[in-house]
Amino acid sequence: MKALLCGTLALSLATGSAHSVAQSATSLAEPGRTTRGDCASGFFDRLAAAYREDADVVPGEAPPRRAMDAPFSSPPFPSAEWQLGGVEYPIGVPNGNAQYPLEKALACTAFGGWLRDHRIETYGWINPSANLSTSRDTNYPLSYATRPNRVEFNQFLFRVQRVPDTVQTDHVDWGFHIDQLYGYDYHYTAMKGVFSNQLLNHPRPPPDLPGKVYGYDPMIWFVDVYVPGIGQGTVFTAGRYLSLPDIEAQFAPNNYLLTHSILYTVDAYTNVGLLATTKLSDQWTIQLGLHGGDDVAPWKRESRLTAQGCVRFVSSTNDDMLYPCVESYNGKRQTYNNLQEYVLTWGHRFSARVHMLTEAYRIYVIGAPGFKPGQNPAYGIVNYFNIELDPANMLVIRNEFYKDEVGQRTGFATRYSSHTLGMTRWISQDLELRPELRYEHSYDLPAYDGGRKRSQTTVLFDVILHY
Repeated sequence: MKALLCGTLALSLATGSAHSVAQSATSLAEPGRTTRGDCASGFFDRLAAAYREDADVVPGEAPPRRAMDAPFSSPPFPSAEWQLGGVEYPIGVPNGNAQYPLEKALACTAFGGWLRDHRIETYGWINPSANLSTSRDTNYPLSYATRPNRVEFNQFLFRVQRVPDTVQTDHVDWGFHIDQLYGYDYHYTAMKGVFSNQLLNHPRPPPDLPGKVYGYDPMIWFVDVYVPGIGQGTVFTAGRYLSLPDIEAQFAPNNYLLTHSILYTVDAYTNVGLLATTKLSDQWTIQLGLHGGDDVAPWKRESRLTAQGCVRFVSSTNDDMLYPCVESYNGKRQTYNNLQEYVLTWGHRFSARVHMLTEAYRIYVIGAPGFKPGQNPAYGIVNYFNIELDPANMLVIRNEFYKDEVGQRTGFATRYSSHTLGMTRWISQDLELRPELRYEHSYDLPAYDGGRKRSQTTVLFDVILHY
């Protein structure tokens, strides 16, 4: 939970005492979706058969789209599209979900047929990791593998969704999205007022993160209504959705790397609110929304009515993308994680196989307890340089600089840099392997291993098994 880590935890440290699988596997789509048929074999036999089938999957025909061509291939990249937060896909882009083994195993049943007939998808993933670190007690602000030198169970996620068809323009369509998360990563995703007692009512001594070691978070729940007659199509979203502008996301399959940047670890994670996303043309999309504040439910007294707005521009060559966002602004004093956040993301495609993404932001809280009056700011910039080695492998280089001016976000008033090299190998559309090497440094004072070290080196590995 960013709010908890950047509020309670950051204050205690300072006084001395983290876009979607819907867009993965688009270019390894199966030749044809499994249809209702013979259920003579048992469920687990059908599930195993689906994994065997996916190991030999071949590329299928790309579905029609009402948008510019996809700029990248996915796999090996986590998404084939330029980023756009708050929606399943940019408007005019078809649903590119692969059919994962759970859906294939259900396909021959009456329930599976009902799901298919109503365009409802159900799938998820399991994500364990392991790390070796030069730190002894904590890897923070590295996330989400905060506990050093151990195997961790990061994510079990179960998703049910219906993606609205925004390619067509002749009728209103609807959708919904529900994600259930269990694992260590709930420490970073949990929202105050939504099962947050697991964190707030179970204190643990430093250097452990507060709360139960493993917990549950109903991470995403929203409904969509697509109206084709507003602009070139508008999607209205209501519920809990991911914060809009980040390159990274909470979900393991969304990310270019296993670990997250410091910049991402300490900014906003999710909002509960209303959002309108309007396509003006193939090049321009605008987003306007109101939410209850970052990482806090609107029914909590700490909530504040907060505005957000973004503009996404894609060049006519499809080689550049600009995405400036006011993720959160209300001008109010700090309550729980009442961030004021301004973000700019730039993407550039050098070729079909090489692109980069750069994100910079300024965030601050106003009058945080324990810190100086007025704004308590932090600044960050991160660059991802992404290389497709072949259709099943990608290499990523991430470099980052971060300045926590007064220590309100990370717990230490210092400048950081982090440098990460990682690779993703797709064994099949259902299985990803991700090794990673990361080095990071704190310039102004020791900020690693609970304030004992200026530098940290970490070797990590994780597995994403889709089901």
